[in-house]
Amino acid sequence: MHYKKDNIITSAKNAPDSSVLIIYTGGTLGMVHDSSGALIPFDFASILDHVPSLRLLELNLTVIAFENPIDSSDITPTDWIEVGHIIKENYDDFDGFVVLHGTDTMAFTASAMSFMLENLQKPVIFTGAQLPISSLRSDARENLITALEIASGRGGTVVPEVCVYFDYVLLRGNRSKKVESLHFDAFESENYPVLAESGVVINYNQAVIHKPEGDIPLVFHESFDNNVAILKLYPGISRKAVEAVFGIEGLRGVIMETFGSGNAPTVSWFKEVLEDARNKGIVIVNVSQCPGGRVLQGRYGTSKQLEALNVIEGADLTLEAALSKLMMILGEEEDFKVIRKRFIEPICGELSLN
Repeated sequence: MHYKKDNIITSAKNAPDSSVLIIYTGGTLGMVHDSSGALIPFDFASILDHVPSLRLLELNLTVIAFENPIDSSDITPTDWIEVGHIIKENYDDFDGFVVLHGTDTMAFTASAMSFMLENLQKPVIFTGAQLPISSLRSDARENLITALEIASGRGGTVVPEVCVYFDYVLLRGNRSKKVESLHFDAFESENYPVLAESGVVINYNQAVIHKPEGDIPLVFHESFDNNVAILKLYPGISRKAVEAVFGIEGLRGVIMETFGSGNAPTVSWFKEVLEDARNKGIVIVNVSQCPGGRVLQGRYGTSKQLEALNVIEGADLTLEAALSKLMMILGEEEDFKVIRKRFIEPICGELSLN
């Protein structure tokens, strides 16, 4: 991936005491209309021309923009790793980081980044927009300005997490999910409180913000195995449909979206297919289709068989967090017992033990 780097010192009476690195990957936020009316990415070196109010922040801003911006529908683990490398390489030089990203897969990338940047002690804030920055009613300006304010850590409040900031709320990245395609309140976090709310002032919920234990070095993970699939259960699902997923060549893991608190069909063929998959070494994770609540594997008879088949209980993980976490662990581990142990243990607040 090729990118360019521009340094911008916002107009301040004194030299800014905080610096933030903006990483522009693509997405709606960074689009403007050209002379024909078509949307094209703008040059982020001229960001102050598009958002002049950034000057009031009095920050030292550096922009790294991908030369070929990526629509979020095209994001892959390779792009996750590229963004992670940029943060790792510049980690000591900035107080915080803002990643501009398309909204459709932002929760996937934010989740993956939270696992990649182990022992993170600086803010990494993902944001984007539902309307381009050039649009009169765009939500891009507020999202960007407040994300930068949070990432700067000024005022003594540092959020040392990978987060998503959108429509006046700050969410833990690996607890976020896109739930709206037409309204500005595009993201929610059903299973974890918001970390902050922006109004006249930014109100931080200190009790739920992750606090690192001591000055621990950043550990960077960059191995992802994308030989995984998602199986969403539905009434009337056929054996052929389930076998088609588990029969994918080279498959190593499946995130199975079950009903309610982790329930699945009890027909004999379903158990047979899952048993055959486990015998082949395929790792199966059970997450709920419900946006809120958690999997309680074994609570009902319809999930007891999953426990017996060594299906991993996904607790209250989002689909996005479960998928990216499984990809990372499979990229680093082979032994099922180790994979299971690492998966069910919280890394950075992505799941609740109780």
